[in-house]
Amino acid sequence: MLFTVKKVVGGLLLPLPFLLAVMAIGIFLLWFSRWQKTGKIILSSAWLILLLISLQPVADRLLKPLENPYPTWNGGQKVDYVVVLGGGYTWNPEWAPGSNLINNSLPRLVEGVRQWRDNPGSKMIFTGYAAQGNPVSTAEAGARVAKTLGVPDEAIIRLEKPVDTEEEAQEVKRAIGNQPFLLVTSANHMRRAMNFFHAQGLTPIAAPANQMAIDSPLNWWEQVLPSPLYLGHSDRAWYESLGLVWQWLKGDKVQE
Repeated sequence: MLFTVKKVVGGLLLPLPFLLAVMAIGIFLLWFSRWQKTGKIILSSAWLILLLISLQPVADRLLKPLENPYPTWNGGQKVDYVVVLGGGYTWNPEWAPGSNLINNSLPRLVEGVRQWRDNPGSKMIFTGYAAQGNPVSTAEAGARVAKTLGVPDEAIIRLEKPVDTEEEAQEVKRAIGNQPFLLVTSANHMRRAMNFFHAQGLTPIAAPANQMAIDSPLNWWEQVLPSPLYLGHSDRAWYESLGLVWQWLKGDKVQE
């Protein structure tokens, strides 16, 4: 129940639904009240904010501080386990397997397979519960796609109970104890994930995937035209920032 409430409330606080709600208040004031000036200010401010966070320079400036702390892992210490955290998914057997891993999940899996190949003899651990009405869990979906990319089933461990990152850390602790492992998740999620795993007394090696904040050159029009892509970047920055605040309020934050 708490998980559902957290997801619903968190979803409503994300930039797009929040700003649309603010715009609705402004429109209501314009049409149905005497406070038309206030309505104009509210509506104009919300529109301007939505415009700004849909621009690449603004969105990626918001996202970059979350992605920067952990660089791409290109080898060093060998490990026996590569943990790939679950993300968005569905399961339609008619689709190409990778199409079932939506949003952040496919880049995480691809990086996880790369790290598994760099650590011969290691096992991949996939985490995540089954969404309501879906017969396949997040962990199983990841495992099925990994198998199509050459990872044998005997090299895969599925942890299908966790519903969030905190529970994923707990289940990994139960599965492998204090053995060193690579932790693969989205770069913007890594800081919060590392805090949860450190809270369990574990010492994961960060192997971030799905970096999104762009440093490389772009066409000029990509920097000045609003885009749903960059609105998505702002959305991730806000979502993870809310998660860090919630983590701090619960007392789960671990100083790194």
